[in-house]
Amino acid sequence: MAEIVDNVVTILTWAIVIRALLSFAPNLRDNALVRLLNDVTEPLLRPFRRFQIGGGGFAVDFSPILAIIVLNIIRTVLLRVLGGGF
Repeated sequence: MAEIVDNVVTILTWAIVIRALLSFAPNLRDNALVRLLNDVTEPLLRPFRRFQIGGGGFAVDFSPILAIIVLNIIRTVLLRVLGGGF
């Protein structure tokens, strides 16, 4: 079970990183795989959307970083509860 938790968090972390990188290529927004990636990661990012700096067309979105930090905290807690240490 610990390995499953670890793998799921790793996959979600990479999905968030890839989504953040793809945000610099706006012409890919209509791509089916990008839409799927957005559908998977948006529920994880939405709670952190309010943590943006800037405005007027240029805002730095810290939601991917915050989501990854929280995912790793959750992973650590779950692995300790499950006895998987990592």
